Amino acid sequence: MLFLLLSCFHFHLYISSLIWQEAGAAQGSSLLDLILRASLIAKLILLLLLGMSIASWSIILAKGRVMKRAETLSREFLLIFERCAGWADLCREAAPFADNPIKTLFLAAQGELKKQTRLNIGAVQRVMQGAAIDETTRMEKSLGWLASTASASPFIGLFGTVVGIIIAFQGLSQATTASIQAVAPGIAEALVATAAGIGAAVPAVLAYNHYLQVIRALTAEMDSFSLRLLNLIERESDNASR
Repeated sequence: MLFLLLSCFHFHLYISSLIWQEAGAAQGSSLLDLILRASLIAKLILLLLLGMSIASWSIILAKGRVMKRAETLSREFLLIFERCAGWADLCREAAPFADNPIKTLFLAAQGELKKQTRLNIGAVQRVMQGAAIDETTRMEKSLGWLASTASASPFIGLFGTVVGIIIAFQGLSQATTASIQAVAPGIAEALVATAAGIGAAVPAVLAYNHYLQVIRALTAEMDSFSLRLLNLIERESDNASR
């Protein structure tokens, strides 16, 4: 997933550089000169898109490490759960294990059982459901920014495109003769804004969809673990009462 995102980012940079080079060539200038001569609105739009893109990539990289760790540790904890013969074995094996979404549910159930004088399986289930909701909310943190970037960036870029086209027509109306030099600055701004908007949106939407699928898979694992843990608790209670 990270390789795909980086590939999209590098492809965006390559295409954008070609667009900027062609636009700059029309004016006989460099990319930096082209940007410096852009209108104030175009500069603000590019700056905004750059900031959104940097923030998105920061979230993508940070979330990638967190989600990968959560997936790995949760699956390892499930393997430990499968190997344990009973509640006592599970408590002993889980104690030194690193924190992860599945262990959080176990700790919630363990804490509730310690508070009870007699088994109330419904209370244990509700506590685990609350812990699962908290874990899901925590994992979904910052995904809203990716969704906002994915949906808003193309429209922000489109706004820059409209501004560039307006400037191009203004240059054409003020020119004595119709030529590429008259419309090149506005067209260049339009192309750059469009490319920047797409470049900011594509990695964000890919990462958002990917992490959403990971969270759904982890949520399903938490639900399955909760049911199996409740079965284990009930069996332990039945065996103790005999």
